[in-house]
Amino acid sequence: MGDLFDYGPAMSAWDEMLEAPGRPRPAYESLFNGLQSLSAADLTQRAALRDRSFRDQGITFSLSGEERPFPLDVIPRVVGADDWRVIEQGVVQRVLALEAFLADIYGPGRILADRIVPQRLVASSSHFQRVATGIDPANGVRVHVAGIDIVRGDGGRLFVLEDNLRTPSGISYVIENRRAMTQVLPELFTTQNIRPVADYPSRLFEALRAAAPQGVTNPTVVLLTPGVYNSAYFEHSFLARQMGVELVEGRDLVCRDQTVFMRTTEGERKVDVIYRRVDDDYLDPLHFRPGSVVGCPGLLNAARAGGVTIANAVGNGVADDKAVYPYVPEMIRYYLDSEPILDNVPTFCLDREEDRIEALDRMAELVFKPVDGSGGYGLLIGPQATASELDALRLRILAEPRAWIAQELIVLSTAPTWVGDALRPRHLDLRPFAVNDGNQVWVVPGGLTRVALPEGSLVVNSSQGGGSKDTWVLGSDQAESSIEPAPLVLTPSAPHAGDSPVTAPTESDADQQQQQQQQQGLGQQQLGQAGVAC
Repeated sequence: MGDLFDYGPAMSAWDEMLEAPGRPRPAYESLFNGLQSLSAADLTQRAALRDRSFRDQGITFSLSGEERPFPLDVIPRVVGADDWRVIEQGVVQRVLALEAFLADIYGPGRILADRIVPQRLVASSSHFQRVATGIDPANGVRVHVAGIDIVRGDGGRLFVLEDNLRTPSGISYVIENRRAMTQVLPELFTTQNIRPVADYPSRLFEALRAAAPQGVTNPTVVLLTPGVYNSAYFEHSFLARQMGVELVEGRDLVCRDQTVFMRTTEGERKVDVIYRRVDDDYLDPLHFRPGSVVGCPGLLNAARAGGVTIANAVGNGVADDKAVYPYVPEMIRYYLDSEPILDNVPTFCLDREEDRIEALDRMAELVFKPVDGSGGYGLLIGPQATASELDALRLRILAEPRAWIAQELIVLSTAPTWVGDALRPRHLDLRPFAVNDGNQVWVVPGGLTRVALPEGSLVVNSSQGGGSKDTWVLGSDQAESSIEPAPLVLTPSAPHAGDSPVTAPTESDADQQQQQQQQQGLGQQQLGQAGVAC
């Protein structure tokens, strides 16, 4: 390999492949040895094959309004069996705790009454949907799909960076990346036991069927998309095709007598489960944006009446609010009576005076994130910011502290990445996807590894020009593990007399009718915005 493998890990970060120059970590040893037979010309040629394959199949991502092939690095990321077991169990634990939290705050509100999570924090979240209070899913699942972002810091320590419980995206690229890599580097698959990822669509489909309203034995499932102008439309169409369900837009649905129907060429057909890839704000114009044309009036009322299941559930965003994130370890202790398997990144809640004082004193050392931000937009990395940027942010934080959090800077691990015509260390993260069918939380073996392609960048989001890697989880001699959730019983305290969740009166029927009359088209702007990937 010679000239190709003049690769040295970044001195400031933990490298996924190498313990030291020329010495691979055990999980990477087979890949490292296999790469020795390849030259720089070989990898350049295979990268061209990758791009041609993606273009031919229409596997694209919209960046700044331009469709381009999703950037897949030709060097995979490898996760050993032992590391994966920790990640898998930690993700399952986290999903169960967040499920319990959502059931609690839209129900009895005990964690608020017990002051484990501040009630003001939940009530002030822009993603807390009071109209979702009292909606009980048929099988108790609100988080049918979760994407949990995980990073490695100093010494290889794993941290959860954030939770995505609304419309997490990226799984289509996980599956297509694997297909592409079997063509680009087929010889490397024969030397190791790599766990498959292709089961995801069937697992998701069965979880959605299991979420059907009670009494429905052969449910009709549809995937609701904002339309072709949405940046994740490729994924919407991919999943619908793989699951064998109809891909619908809001105009294809009609709600009547608290039942949802799909318009077809053969007449209306009852819909039982809606896997929505439309954000709450655009989903139902009777309760949210009255001008939305990408949702369907009446969906929420039908869900409340038990006529349809919406997956993921309305109001999940409060649980992945960045200001709620610091409380997830306490949720795990409160609901599951266990210690967190995966740590949070140390975080400052800036609406707490003591945290705000310390964070403002250390602005040049910390990372600041808007709690409603996504896709890497709006964050400020203190060590990379100018004095004027820090001063401007200070004023914004003082004016609205609830809108921001601060975190210790985690120097993300690096892995060799094909950049130009050479291997270079680039920072990365991992988004495993979990599917909950009410009896089992299953985590796809791998997930989406995202790579910050610009040198030194710590922002891996695809919307910021990041790329991806195929994630190879190595099998072991043990059977594939799966963790079945115990019933989510809120055991820490008995109900308090007079306690109630954070609620407000819902809109009257007259108000709903008035909003329906205000329905107006917002055109392509809504199609692109509703359902922005978390």
